[in-house]
Formats: sequence, C-alpha cells, structure tokens
Amino acid sequence: MSDKATSDLWWKNAVIYCLDVELFQDGNGDGVGDFPGLTDRVEYLAGLGVTCVWLMPFYPTPNRDNGYDITDYYGVDPRLGTLGDLVEFLRTARERGIRVIADLVVNHTSVDHPWFQAARADRDSPYRDFYVWVDEPPPDGRKDVVFPGQETSNWEWDERAGQYYLHRFYKSMPDLNISNPRVRDEIHKVVGFWLELGMSGFRVDAAPFLIELTGVDAAGLGDPHEYLRDLRAFLDRRRGDAILLAEANLPPADQRRFFGDEDGDEMHMLFNFVANQRLFLSLVRQRADPLAEALAELPPIPDTNQWANFVKNHDELSLDKLSEAERQEVFDALAPGEDMRIYGRGIRRRVPPMLAGDQRRLRLVYGLLLALPGTPVLLYGEEIGLGDDLTIEGRGSVRVPMQWTDGQRHDPRSLLNWMERLIRRRKETPELGWGSSEVVAAGDPAVLALRCDWWGSVVLTVHNFADRPTEVRLELPGEDLDAGFDELFADQAYAPVDAPGDPLPVGGYGYRWFRRLG
Repeated sequence: MSDKATSDLWWKNAVIYCLDVELFQDGNGDGVGDFPGLTDRVEYLAGLGVTCVWLMPFYPTPNRDNGYDITDYYGVDPRLGTLGDLVEFLRTARERGIRVIADLVVNHTSVDHPWFQAARADRDSPYRDFYVWVDEPPPDGRKDVVFPGQETSNWEWDERAGQYYLHRFYKSMPDLNISNPRVRDEIHKVVGFWLELGMSGFRVDAAPFLIELTGVDAAGLGDPHEYLRDLRAFLDRRRGDAILLAEANLPPADQRRFFGDEDGDEMHMLFNFVANQRLFLSLVRQRADPLAEALAELPPIPDTNQWANFVKNHDELSLDKLSEAERQEVFDALAPGEDMRIYGRGIRRRVPPMLAGDQRRLRLVYGLLLALPGTPVLLYGEEIGLGDDLTIEGRGSVRVPMQWTDGQRHDPRSLLNWMERLIRRRKETPELGWGSSEVVAAGDPAVLALRCDWWGSVVLTVHNFADRPTEVRLELPGEDLDAGFDELFADQAYAPVDAPGDPLPVGGYGYRWFRRLG
C-alpha cells in the first residue's frame, strides 16, 4: 500500500483519547476545566502517545445531560473558554501531531435551542418542522424508552405548542426531523464550520436514532441510509481525510449497514459494542471463548473501514447484547451492589474499581484493547487507573475530574508508564491496525490468540484470561512453524522462543506479542 494511502487513512493506526474539557484541566482556577487548561496538557497527551483527541460536547448548553443538550452548534460553552481558545488548542495539538475530532450531536437539540423555542411558539414558524410533532402519541409511545426509570415515554406534551414532541432521550432534548431538507442542510453547515476550523472529523452520537423516522412522513426521504451517504460525501468533499466514527449499539449484521456499500461509503468507523460486552463476560468467566465468538460474529467490512475498540466509554457499561443470565453473571462479579447498576442493563462504574484495582487484570485488559483488530479508543484517566464516584447520580458517576500528579510519571512500574510503553509498541506494530486478523487455536480455553497478517508480515498476540499460568501450543501453518518470532511485548521476561510450535508459557493474566521474522 502506498504512503499516500496510509496517510489518508491515518485513523487505521491511530490511538484515540476521549476527554471532557470540563473535567480535564482547569486553566483559570474557577473549578471548571477549560480549553486553556487542555492546551497546557497537550504535551502530556503527546508523551502518552495519543494521536487523536475526541472532544466530548463543548458547545453552549444548559448542561442537563453533560453537554449533550446543545443550544448553539457554532459556539463554545463560556465556562470552557472562547472560540479562540479552542482554535489555539487545535493549533497546539496539530503541532504535536495530534488530530482532533468533535462530538456531532444532531439527533436532538436542547429545548432551549432557538430552533425549538421558535418551533413551539408558532405552528407557522419555519422551524416547526425542524422537530416531530403529533396531536396524540401513538399507542406504543412507551416502547423502547432509552432511559427506563427516568423517562416513561418517547413523547412529551408541550403546553405552548399544543402538541406532543418526540424525544428518544430525555424530555429536555427534542428530536430533530431528519426528513426535513432544511434540517439536513443545517447539519451540513455545522460539519463544514468545524472542518474549516481544523477538526479532523466527528464522533456521530446515536447514529441509529439520527436516521430513525418515527412520527414523520418519510415519503420524500427514501432509504434513511441515503442521508448518511450524503453526509459522508459532503465530508469527503470538504476534507478528504476527515472521519465519521459512529455510535451504533446494534447486532453485528445491523451494524454492517452503517459502513455503507462494498466501498464503505457511510461511516468510516463503528464502535465495537459486541466485542466490548463479551470482553467483560470473558473476564468474569476467565475464558476466551465469549470474546472469540464475538470477533467471529463481526461481518466482513471494506478495507477502508474499521472497528473502534474500547474498554469503557463515557456512559454506563451497557450489557444489553448479553443474555439475561450472562448479564446477571457480570453484574454479580463486577457490580454486586444495586447502586452500581443502571437501567437494568448497565454498570455505572469505571474499570479499575470493577476489577478491584488489580494491576494484572488491568494490564491484561488494556493490552488486549490495543491488540484487537481495529483502532483503540481510550477514555481519559484510564492510563492512570482513574476511579468513579457513585455518589453522583446516574451515568455521571464515571465522569469524574482527571487527577493530576507527578507520582506515576516518576514510577517506572506505574500504570501510566506501562501504558506509554504499550501505546508506543502498538504504534510500532501497524499490522494490528491495518492487517486482517483471525483467532488461532491455543489449546487452553482461557487463552485468546490472534494472528494478524499485513503485506507478508505476521503478528501473533496471546492473552490469558485466567489467574493461573499456562502453556499453549499455537496451531499455525507449516511455513510459520519454520520461521522465527521476535517478542515485542510481554507481561514479564520470558525465555526466548525457539520455535512457535513449541509450548509457549504465559503467566496468569499474562500476555505476549510476537512478530514473525523474515
């Protein structure tokens, strides 16, 4: 593959770091994180090895849902600084080789957005059809409520408007009407604005809901995925190397549609929710097969698309794709208290407390994250083992301020120093981002062995989910058995491997990465 192609597809070997500006670094001492503070920490991010920062919403907001209720798509929340402060951060990050993507939250607005205020005030307003209105909610209006226990319906009566409006999330966030061409044009303007300022793309919030047509006349829209193709085409015209990373927590076959046709003409990347949920089942059972089965279920995708892997995102750990019995199994092990669970489907904890701070398991999990086929996405603070705060209600328990100390940086045994070495090795192993991967039989149900091939180069990774040491024999083709392998990364010092077909020792919760020589 040419240098130009690998440059254009920079995200294939990226390390993405998600952060909330409000919680990351306070630059002026008012108790709220801001863009000047974030700019001061760009060197830290570069030292960690981050190549792309994903900014959670930073727009003006009444902040009823952690900034996802937006009142102005073209501005910056004054608490976080000015538009000039944001541009200075973009410039500083670019100088250190770090790209920046923004949250694109256009499934809904805040009720305080000027569009909604105009829409509710006058049925003849041009903004009325920016939203979805009905005189009577459908009989299934309580179906598929996203936040059970906090909302009882997807429809809310508005006294001033004299109608019900659709909201798939909180009642304070009315859904936009994607079938309205003016709404689609406004979304294009938002995308174009931030691309002009230097963003390298967007994380598309709630992508399935963005193209949902509940309550609207969809006759003129056709296939709603046509809109995603149109959005992608607009992005490509404005900036050819920008990306769309979509949130679509769906079964694998349904996820495949969001990549588009055989050329991948919709989303560039999708979060791998299925593998994420099965990862935790594997951890609890100390068996590799749940995760291995999840990887096998993933549909083939175009070479120009990618899965985005993660251990924990900024919301609850959703376990909705597990069976009820499997979900309860994970609950019992990792969230035994009712106050640790939410919506009947998720865990509102960060990973270090879930794993009781066990450094061996934490390093197994994050080592595996960077070895899985796809692009790794880290949540701010994971590199230092940041905990949670269960006294904060709802999903906000995982959105705690970043903790800054020099202690970890000076300790060569710290999680932070280990994470820096891990990320450096991942960036030096492009096979993991670019290559095709398959599960290799290892002879031990606790061990996940992956083989990754890219342009004649072969990388093998071995991860042991059990707390006991083991020896595995990898089932490799004859030509691989004749080659030597160089050890790239491991949880401890192991004796050199004479031949890959020989017994391969792996410690409890251990891991080993190899590259075939020659």
